[in-house]
Amino acid sequence: MLTGEIRSQIDRIWDAFWTGGISNPLEVIEQLTYLLFIKRLDDLHTQRESKANALQQPIENPIFKTEKYKGDNGKEIDEQTFRWSRFRHTTPAQIYATIDQGVFPFLRNMGDKESAFAKHMENARLSLPPEKASLLEKVIQMLDGIDMEKRDTKGDLYEYLLSKLSTAGQNGQFRTPRHIIKMMVDMMAPTPDDTICDPACGTAGFLVAAAEYLHDNRHKEVYSGQYRERYNGPMFHGFDFDSTMLRVASMNLILHGIENPTIENRDSLSEDHSGINNQYSLILANPPFKGSLDYESTAADLLKTVKTKKTELLFLALFLRLLTPGGRAAVVVPDGVLFGSSKAHKTIRQALVDDHKLDGIVSMPSGVFKPYAGVSTAILFFTKTNSGGTDQVWFYDMQADGYSLDDKRNRLGDEHEQNNIADILTRWQARETTERENARTAQSFTVPRKEIAENGYDLSINRYKEIVYEEITYDPPLEILAELEKLEAEIQQGMAELKGMLE
Repeated sequence: MLTGEIRSQIDRIWDAFWTGGISNPLEVIEQLTYLLFIKRLDDLHTQRESKANALQQPIENPIFKTEKYKGDNGKEIDEQTFRWSRFRHTTPAQIYATIDQGVFPFLRNMGDKESAFAKHMENARLSLPPEKASLLEKVIQMLDGIDMEKRDTKGDLYEYLLSKLSTAGQNGQFRTPRHIIKMMVDMMAPTPDDTICDPACGTAGFLVAAAEYLHDNRHKEVYSGQYRERYNGPMFHGFDFDSTMLRVASMNLILHGIENPTIENRDSLSEDHSGINNQYSLILANPPFKGSLDYESTAADLLKTVKTKKTELLFLALFLRLLTPGGRAAVVVPDGVLFGSSKAHKTIRQALVDDHKLDGIVSMPSGVFKPYAGVSTAILFFTKTNSGGTDQVWFYDMQADGYSLDDKRNRLGDEHEQNNIADILTRWQARETTERENARTAQSFTVPRKEIAENGYDLSINRYKEIVYEEITYDPPLEILAELEKLEAEIQQGMAELKGMLE
């Protein structure tokens, strides 16, 4: 977790950009991401440099060339001057010139020109004008003062930056809280054999969390042998149609050690990207909730699964199309998906229950996505089988996620009453055994497929949860009247005594 000092430093940097004329939150984050990325590249090069010096060998895969060469314009280029540790000690004007005329062209030409990263970085630029060189120098010195050696610090810092996206919530796009992402990933427990996809990836939060899970839990496998190359990129796939988000996502993954992920500019629901089937073994997503699409622009194969214009239902059909048989998904949906009465709502729910395996549903409190929105949401967990398999569906009624459910979202604690996440993980592991014995009055329980079908495939937890009403007993009316008379007599006596003191 970030310290108050680091938060204050980031707040000061943020304010510096705003007072410098960059007021679009997403643009501020993009510019800060560039700078963090540049700093990280120098850190990586320094690590490889130290290793080479210790072994007395040439640097393996150097990021910055160690020899001068002529660029396309015929001028001599020394990439060592693009390193953070070098240019940060120069004057504001020199820093600006180095970053604007050297570092950004370097970023735009990094690696394979056909790679996804190179394509997303084509329009990478420094937003600050030359007259703001002193502001750029100030921001660099402030960033340099933040210790980001710890992996968790980098992740928390980036999450704190993303939390400042005040423009989030438009078009149904809500930044998924990092602890909710982590919970979903922990429940899915990715393996080195998985091919992971988020078809509405935004800044790639789910992909980063999946990579961190593998780093923490399957470290030896993913950093050696047959999985090492896959972990560096082919294991992770993300799609979005916002070019700025794609640039941020690409850099976010690289900052977290994923050097060559597949991040594509793709409108996942469009007809242009239909026919992409059975490619991913794990989908983690929080797709856009709000909005509708024209039938003409929506992929025909999705409409065959569920004929609707609602994006939240079309995304569920998309996930089923993208998953390999046996593939798993954990996705956030608005509560309306669980109980909506339209034909499209019922069709997609019936498909999940009858044609595939619906594993579980976590109903979340409405404040999880504040301050962006108070919409009630749930998480669906399902496995694509094409042959049914739903026996019992596990339900959990999350009442607390460790943060206040108001706009401030202050951290509370880890006691069960304040945070149900640890309990969710424990009960999820036992859903096929002891959880089946729970009464419907418990916080979690299972419901047979047959009962769900009899209820019109309604997946709302309130349909099945039994409420225990506490019986309240009252004294007989005559006893209550007697008590009132006694109180009245005491009041009158007190007033008489007070009157006597005043006479």
